Amino acid sequence: MTKAKSPKLAAKPSGAKPVLLSGGNPQIAKGYGDAPVQAYIAAMPGWKSEVGRRLDQLIMQAVPDVQKAIKWNSPFYGTEGEGWFLGIHCFTKYIKVAFLRGMSLEPVPPGESKSKDTRYFHIHEDDQLDEAQFVSWVKQASQLLGERM
Repeated sequence: MTKAKSPKLAAKPSGAKPVLLSGGNPQIAKGYGDAPVQAYIAAMPGWKSEVGRRLDQLIMQAVPDVQKAIKWNSPFYGTEGEGWFLGIHCFTKYIKVAFLRGMSLEPVPPGESKSKDTRYFHIHEDDQLDEAQFVSWVKQASQLLGERM
C-alpha cells in the first residue's frame, strides 16, 4: 500500500493579508522583535487595529526596553531575563489583554482565568480605555518575574 503524499501548501504572495482565525485573530508566524508584532497589529480587524496600535504605544512608553514577539498567534511583551509579562489576543467582540502575573497587580485586573496567576482585561469597541490604569498595570507587570522567554 502506497502512502499518499500530503499536498504542499502554496506560498502566500508577498503583500497578501494574513488569514484571520476564529474570532478574527490574525494568523502571524512566530517571530521575535517589533516587525511581527506590527504585522499582527496591522492585521487586527476593524476598530481593533487602532486600539492595538495604542496599546503597543502605551506599553513601549511604560517599558522603553520591552521585548516583543509573536507566539501562539498573539503578541507578547516581556523584559530581557525576566520573561513575558503581557499578551494580547483578538476575539470576535473584544481584545483580551492577559497579564501573566495579574493576581500580583494593584488593583487586580477584572477578568478571571483558569490559571491561578493570570488576569485578563477585555477591551470592547465602545470602551473608553483608562490609559493611566493600563500603564500602571504594565509598569507593575514588567517588574514581576514573567513566563520564560
